[in-house]
Amino acid sequence: MIMRPGQQLLLPANPVFIWVSLFASFFFNIFQNLVLWGRAAWAPDMVALVLVFWAVHQPRRVGIAVAFFFGLLMDVHEGSVLGQHALAYSVLNYLAVAVHRRLLWFPVPLQAVQVFPLMLCAHAVSLIVRLLVGNAFFSYSVVLAPVLEAFLWPLVSVILLLPQTRSPDPDVNRPL
Repeated sequence: MIMRPGQQLLLPANPVFIWVSLFASFFFNIFQNLVLWGRAAWAPDMVALVLVFWAVHQPRRVGIAVAFFFGLLMDVHEGSVLGQHALAYSVLNYLAVAVHRRLLWFPVPLQAVQVFPLMLCAHAVSLIVRLLVGNAFFSYSVVLAPVLEAFLWPLVSVILLLPQTRSPDPDVNRPL
C-alpha cells in the first residue's frame, strides 16, 4: 500500500490488545452510566468509537460478529430492547469497513469529520428501534453524542495507535 509522506510504518496490532481495548471501552461505558452521569442521551458511546477505530484499522479482526456481540452486551447492561445496540453496532461496523480505505488517507482531524456521519447513523438506528418498540424518547441532546464522539476520535486514535508506533528493537542506525 502506498503511504502518505510522513506517515509512520505501524507494527501489527496485537489481538490481545484489541480485545482488551474493546472490553475496557465497555467497562468505561458501564462506569459512565452508573457513576458519572447516568444514561444521559448526550453521553458518548465509547464502545461504538473503539469498534469503529478497530473496524477501520483492522477490518479482518474486528468484524460484524464482534460488533454484534458487544451490542448484545450493551443491550444487557442498559436493559434496552435486546438487539437495539447490536443492530446499531453492526450497521456502524459495516459502514466503517466500507469507508476504511478512504478514511485512512486523511489526517486524524479530518477523519473525525468523516466519522461523525457514521456515529450519527448508528445513533439514528438505535433511536428508530426505540421509537418502533414504543419508547418514544426524542431529544435534540441525542445529536450531541455523535458530535462528542467525533471530537474524541483523535484522542482515541492516538491512544490506540501507541502500541503500534513503537519500534520493536530501537536502534539509532535504523530509520524505521
